[in-house]
Amino acid sequence: MLEDASFDGIFFADTVGVHDVHAGSAGGAMRDAAQFPINDPTVLISGMAAVTEHLTFGVTCSLTYEQPYLLARRFSSLDHLTGGRVGWNIVTSYSESAARNLGKVQQLSHDERYDLADEYMDVVYKLWESSFDDDAVTRDVDGATYVDPAKVHPITHSGTYFNVPGFHLCEPSPQRTPVLFQAGASSKGMAFGGKHAEAVFINTTSVTQAKRSVDKIGQAAVDAGRDPRDIKVVALITVVVAATDEEAQAKYEHYLQNATAEGALARFSGWTGIDMSEYDLDTPLRSSETRGGQSILDMFSKADPDRDWTPRQIAEFLSIGGTGSTIVGSPETVAAELRRWRDEGDIDGINLSYTTKPGGWEEFIELALPELRAQGIVSPARPDNQEPVTLREKLYPGHTRTLDAHPASAYRAQRLVGSGS
Repeated sequence: MLEDASFDGIFFADTVGVHDVHAGSAGGAMRDAAQFPINDPTVLISGMAAVTEHLTFGVTCSLTYEQPYLLARRFSSLDHLTGGRVGWNIVTSYSESAARNLGKVQQLSHDERYDLADEYMDVVYKLWESSFDDDAVTRDVDGATYVDPAKVHPITHSGTYFNVPGFHLCEPSPQRTPVLFQAGASSKGMAFGGKHAEAVFINTTSVTQAKRSVDKIGQAAVDAGRDPRDIKVVALITVVVAATDEEAQAKYEHYLQNATAEGALARFSGWTGIDMSEYDLDTPLRSSETRGGQSILDMFSKADPDRDWTPRQIAEFLSIGGTGSTIVGSPETVAAELRRWRDEGDIDGINLSYTTKPGGWEEFIELALPELRAQGIVSPARPDNQEPVTLREKLYPGHTRTLDAHPASAYRAQRLVGSGS
């Protein structure tokens, strides 16, 4: 459906923990199917890639609980199997449940997770960009040589968190480094994204908040020695559309009536590490330091100076589309609102969430998409004869590899110097 509608890609969120903070139990998450049960999204992508040519695939993988040597292999494999249509949403994890089940007494502190993540990225960049020369794989039948050993190099990484002396396990894939997504909004997360991200997901409650996030991301890029335009900003938005504004509003109210506060607060408690069952539903939330998802907490507690959110209001907001804003209306109203998000919020694209699967997307494609294309807000439908391109080329036309100012490119330059190219 998404391929036929010329969507750029599909994104898979993931978590390796269970939301068991609310009321000290996973019961609320289980009853509401709040990210539970949840399968491994990476194994789905190769099958989807086999029946599509243009659709790209973003997927969340936590670097806190997996060695970089193995994760680098997984993404190189996916990049090969998709023809360069894969991206990695880098997360450091927020869940104490994940920590307990993956060999930790408790998870690392918020800032230390980012310290580990920064070294982790150095390791995967070395594996992806500098271990193999471009011409290392010769497939030389006459010489009985598949790979020229002189053109494959150990990365000899020895650091605070990781020691990886050897070679990358995969030959170079179309993009080498997958497109790198990130969504951290704390000061530490923002600095990490400014250095490493090629696209950033933002969760916002308003257009004004989106613009503040865009400006902060741009400044983080500058602080890291990059051009702000080198990072695309993508907002999570849910669209509830019908033939008229009145019908769309009625549909939205129906969805709200069928949502549960318990399920929404189970997710919020799991994300932030704060048990919302201990708070009065109508008392405004205040910010605090947490080992969980600091950015999700701050999104409601202090990022919007014009509003004091109560747990009840948070639950209602999250119950439709999660941590993004919701647009409700006719195709014309949806187009006007998305134009406002683009022009006033300064975002580069949207991560379209849903109310029902696949109905939410079917309605968007049938009702909203034609109007958005007619007004030039989204790209025209893809021509039948258009050749597939990589995910990075969709974001940065003409670029299969990371842009020159990206830190991965420094390791590519070292490889070229080392090989005499």
